[in-house]
Amino acid sequence: MTLIWSILAFLVAITILVGIHEAGHFLVARRLGVKVRRFSIGFGRPLLRWQGRAPDHTEYVLAMIPLGGYVQMLEGREPGLSEEDKARSLNSRSVGQRAAVVIAGPAANFLFAILVYWAVAVIGDEEHRPIIDQPPENTVAYEAGLERGHEIISIDGRETPTWQSAVMTLLDVGFRHEALPVVAKSEEGREQEYYLNLAAEQELRDTVDILGTIGLYAYMPILDPQLGHVQEDGPAGKAGMSAGDKIIKVADQPVETWRELTERLEGLAGEEVEIVFEREGVEQSSLVTLGKMERGGREVGRLGVGPQIPESYRERMVREVQYGPVEGFFVGVERTWDTTKLTAKMLGRMIIGEASLQNIGGPVTIGEFAGESAAIGITAFLFFLGLISVTLGIVNLLPIPILDGGHLMYLGYEAVTGRAVSDYAMAIGQRIGILAIIAIMTLALYNDFTRIFG
Repeated sequence: MTLIWSILAFLVAITILVGIHEAGHFLVARRLGVKVRRFSIGFGRPLLRWQGRAPDHTEYVLAMIPLGGYVQMLEGREPGLSEEDKARSLNSRSVGQRAAVVIAGPAANFLFAILVYWAVAVIGDEEHRPIIDQPPENTVAYEAGLERGHEIISIDGRETPTWQSAVMTLLDVGFRHEALPVVAKSEEGREQEYYLNLAAEQELRDTVDILGTIGLYAYMPILDPQLGHVQEDGPAGKAGMSAGDKIIKVADQPVETWRELTERLEGLAGEEVEIVFEREGVEQSSLVTLGKMERGGREVGRLGVGPQIPESYRERMVREVQYGPVEGFFVGVERTWDTTKLTAKMLGRMIIGEASLQNIGGPVTIGEFAGESAAIGITAFLFFLGLISVTLGIVNLLPIPILDGGHLMYLGYEAVTGRAVSDYAMAIGQRIGILAIIAIMTLALYNDFTRIFG
């Protein structure tokens, strides 16, 4: 059921985002009088198709492979066109107008991100305070003196009222700082400045778990090893465990707290272990093949469960945030800008080797995140849509032939030289672009399957 849910959430998300992107191209082209022959979401064999009204009779298509889309416009170079059609071709428009058609796709993604972030701000959401757990020894956070219960107030002079803002700020400032200032407040209310030596942590370039490598984990109270939720397709779910079960032993070792449970699991990644648990006062046991996940630059065991959280913990760790329609709009703009800036920086760091290429995820990763966010609730799914929409806009602006950025590169050449790129050069560029996209998709799928199968 979880797999089906993830697939459905992925299909809904990709259809919305591709539709928004292509609608940007379509609407601006129509506004400029360009004839549009086909509007397609997806590639390959059409699953649904219908024809629009005169005079264009645009064909609208929902195709089999939902990994993109396109808007086919009338090209003036085609043989046998009437004078009327030539006048409505894309080539007949000025360089500036053609650039507007190209830019409209990514622009639509950024505008959509503003809209969904505005919706989240107005609907209201729970935001987690950036209170940290005890950093493991020999990590950057431990060496800096940060301790369990400290709440991060600011990083590099920027306020961090939530975990999300702390994460984005930390990623934004880069990994070369020898003394990144972090202001934290103790449980007694005393504020103090600490310094993270990120330059000393070489693994930051090669890990996707940046916070774990630094030693920053969300605060966890002392909890019983009682399951609050169990992923249906996770190791515990497949072994028949369910919410409410209390774990007593792992591999014949007793556990009394949730922290002890996670510590027992850490060194057992991928192994089959016996787990003894209590259900309604009766002891039971199951053989569980643990999954794997990366934490702090190393693989640790994964059970696919979460703890039962008492209400008193939520009161300390979570705050409700809601904005009015006008204020929410500015929040949406700010979040979109911050996400855009951070995504572009991370992409740049991957290109120059400062961040791991393992951060590139493919359709499997996107599908999992889509399913998980949709299962959490509407605001989490909207956040996911906003992030992917921004990413889609940025990726399409890369100067790769066949992408929007490649078309803008051609138009820039035409604007400077006064002549269009030759058909031969366009053909060569298209081959290069296709190879580049295939390489990126191959890497993304490799990362997906490496993460799943280890």
